Amino acid sequence: MVKTESKVTNKFYLDRQEDVESNARSYPRKFPFALKTANGSWVEDVEGNKYLDFLCGAGTLALGHNDPEINQAMIDMISCNAPLHTLDLTTPTKDTFTQTLLSLLPKELQGNAKVQFCSPSGTDAVDAAIKLCKTATGRSSVISFSGGYHGMGHGALSLTGNLSAKIKVNALMPDVHFLPYPYSYRCPFGLGGEAGEKAAAAYFEHILKDPESGITRPAAVIIEPIQGEGGVIPAPIEFLKTIRRVTQELDIPMIVDEIQCGIGRSGKFFAFEYADIVPDVILASKAIGGSQPLAVVIYNKKLDKWTQGAHAGTFRGNQLAMKAGTVVMNRVSKPEFLADVVKKGDYIRERLNILKSKVSIIGDIRGKGLMMGCEFVDPKGKPDSLGSLPASGEIAAAVQKGCFERKLVMEKGGRNGSVMRCLCALNITMEDINIMLDIFEQVVLEIDSRGK
Repeated sequence: MVKTESKVTNKFYLDRQEDVESNARSYPRKFPFALKTANGSWVEDVEGNKYLDFLCGAGTLALGHNDPEINQAMIDMISCNAPLHTLDLTTPTKDTFTQTLLSLLPKELQGNAKVQFCSPSGTDAVDAAIKLCKTATGRSSVISFSGGYHGMGHGALSLTGNLSAKIKVNALMPDVHFLPYPYSYRCPFGLGGEAGEKAAAAYFEHILKDPESGITRPAAVIIEPIQGEGGVIPAPIEFLKTIRRVTQELDIPMIVDEIQCGIGRSGKFFAFEYADIVPDVILASKAIGGSQPLAVVIYNKKLDKWTQGAHAGTFRGNQLAMKAGTVVMNRVSKPEFLADVVKKGDYIRERLNILKSKVSIIGDIRGKGLMMGCEFVDPKGKPDSLGSLPASGEIAAAVQKGCFERKLVMEKGGRNGSVMRCLCALNITMEDINIMLDIFEQVVLEIDSRGK
């Protein structure tokens, strides 16, 4: 006889999960609980423990768990017998979603944009965009950047920098070339600061214009305006401007991956807006579906060389996601909402920098808006030529564990898993931000003191 839910523990569900789910599962190993309810920025497990959620579906829940307006919009839709699964057939819900999305694009793109709805994950959007650009240009090579993360599908994984996910998967998509991404704290050129940023930009332009570079003119250049899994590293404005200028000069489509950093997380609706550029292709997923699965490719119609059926996906017609996503776009795009995201992010950065000044295990604080990263280092390690200490995934893991024990859920990322990341709800209260910071500071101070 199966135990009733009211009498079981987290362990009961975790053991059952281990029995039937693959070894690829990841989050339950870091957060060993079984969730029962969720509201706003808080979740509750089956044992009644409440946790502050600073992961929020890896940034998917822009307005937190079970936002009343989103839920009501979906309830209303279910209650009126509207179609919920429509392939690529159109509906009033889809039309409203599409027109809302297009209205939020840069003015130069609004009247020249097309939208491709994909199977509902960011990986699907990446694969669709590469297919689109290869079809439009007739070329095969693709430029990506070290530290970039574009998904775990076979094509998207080939564009991803992280090696641990790739080394056991043979024969990924060929002709992908990785160029350096500016990362001042660990500058790939050993320069750091503005000098490192200028070097990365100059190298990008040189490689694409050098007739002896060994890289044929690519079908696309793909970049995250703020690297997420790579360690919350914002691309410098001038670097993005250089990429846009050079790709325009050489007629190379520029793809911006806004899957994690977009839809208000950076304090702009799209993170590329900080650089005042207009890309050829924009990828959106996660928050764009308002808590439901959805992925879209928005692109300049000059690239629309596809023939009928050239790209498809059974679940590209998720009407609940479009209804919920419209609510998210309407709220998040308001100037006062985005200004509040910036204000909250500035407050978190200020508190973290104060903490950094008190301890030896934090090397760098960075990010934009409510996409923040705190990089942990080994204070006993040997500094590199820039004076940066070795990244410490072990210390970051200890911080993550300590936070979870104190009922705070946060995720790691970056090189060696050394960066703790903020991916909270964008409408989180200042009270909850202070709860997070108080817990985080307590854990970091304790761990720092152990090494002294």
